[in-house]
This record gives sequence, structure tokens and C-alpha cells, in this order.
Amino acid sequence: MQAIKNNPRIRVALVEDDVNFQQALMAAIEAAPDMTLLGVAGSRTQGLLLLDQVQPEVLLVDLGLPDGSGIDVIRAAHVKWPDCDIMVSTTFGDEQHVMQSLEAGAAGYLLKNSTPKYMLDEIRSLHDGGSPISPLIARQILLRFRRDNKPAAVPEPAPGTPRTTLSAREQEVLERLTRGFTCNEIAGFLGVSLNTVLCYVRRIYAKLEVNSKTEAIYEARNQGLLA
Repeated sequence: MQAIKNNPRIRVALVEDDVNFQQALMAAIEAAPDMTLLGVAGSRTQGLLLLDQVQPEVLLVDLGLPDGSGIDVIRAAHVKWPDCDIMVSTTFGDEQHVMQSLEAGAAGYLLKNSTPKYMLDEIRSLHDGGSPISPLIARQILLRFRRDNKPAAVPEPAPGTPRTTLSAREQEVLERLTRGFTCNEIAGFLGVSLNTVLCYVRRIYAKLEVNSKTEAIYEARNQGLLA
């Protein structure tokens, strides 16, 4: 396990046991002008120890570690650093691993078929409020939601029960998130700061009573707020 000096750029930590993939990703992160690598761990035990030594903004975690599951690291990181954005990078694409990772606190899920440059772009997207997910994984999540909700129709609200109401700007932000735009891109479209967009996103999550973009889109569609 290595500890690396902190600096003001996007703070990244890596839990990965595949030496070749680890070295390629380390080199890419260290060469990126907007990132700094805080530390690297090669096992579940080292990953848990790393959480006590550094405070990353983005944490990349492999699931198949030699001494256990990376999901344990995700869960611990989510509890210890709730503002840390966690992304899975793994060869496991089955539904069980996907859903357990998201439930543990991961906000992104990428299969190990991506180039280091692509991974850097997805780290930036995650840090900007996005939820990078490999297309195959996104399809699995959608199929899971459809299957889980197929038997029963969306219930109508009881008489007198107000539905969620979004402001015009919140609605616009939600629709752009649904179309796959990042928070940075939305800020550019609207001519406002990134912090303003993140504020809108937090208000949308609070009104819909959700904790992620995927849940927000799902709940908004259930309530008829999205086509």
C-alpha cells in the first residue's frame, strides 16, 4: 500500500489488485493535470486501512480482491466519507454484484474494458455529479426496475395528497440529467455556476426523497414528471 502526498486537484484513491491495470491507471491519473493520486491499495484489508489515511473525493474500487469483496470497502468508505464519490471498476457484470455495489454506496459502475483515458473522463464526470455506468450495466439496472415493478401499476396518490412539484429550473435540470448531461454541461447550458446546478440537484433529490440520479429518474417517471 502506498500513500501519496495530497494537493488541491481532484483527490483520487484506488483499490485494485490487477497489477497491470493498477499501473496503467496510476500512470494516467498521475499524468492528469487536474488529478492527484492519494493512495493505492491492492487488497480489501489494505483498502480499509487506506480509508483511515486519506480522504479522497473519488474512490475507484475493484470487487474481486484477493482477501474479500471490494463491496466491503465501498460500504466502509460511504459511511466514513459520505461526500466521496465511489466508482466500481471490475470484470463482474452480473446483477448481484451491480445491485450490491449500488446499495453499498457506489455512484458509478464500469467494466474493465475501458482505456485509462476513458477512465479519467469518467472520474471527472463522477466528480462533476454524474453517474458513469457501462451500457451493459445500465441496461441491467433498467431491466431490474422494469421487472420489479411490472406486477403492479404505479399507484395513484390518495385524494388530497400533493404530488411532487418541481420549479421550472429544477424540471429543466432533471430533464437534462435524464438525457445524460453532466452537471458541468448543464451549468454551461443554463449560464449558471456548477454550485448552482448542484444545489438544484440536491433540491430535486430532497423533493423526490431519493439519493441518486438513477433513483431520481425512476421516481420522477413514476410520478409523471418525466415522459
